[in-house]
Amino acid sequence: MTQIIIDATLSIRLQQLGQVAELRDPSGRVVGKFVPLLDWSQWEVTPPEPTEEELDEIEKGSEWRTSEEVLARLKSLESQ
Repeated sequence: MTQIIIDATLSIRLQQLGQVAELRDPSGRVVGKFVPLLDWSQWEVTPPEPTEEELDEIEKGSEWRTSEEVLARLKSLESQ
């Protein structure tokens, strides 16, 4: 990959961006795109909320277990 060293002013401008930006020459012609690096430490992955239909299907299920049964199953998995 080719590396291009940019000046301090452009570096500061690019670091302040939170989104993709087009890079253009003085005539306005697009020469490329800048995609900022994401700092994933600031993000938290959360699963999507279940839909009403999914909740209904779960509720209709016949295999219910008590908390004690679940804990016993988890403990049995620890020893494997």
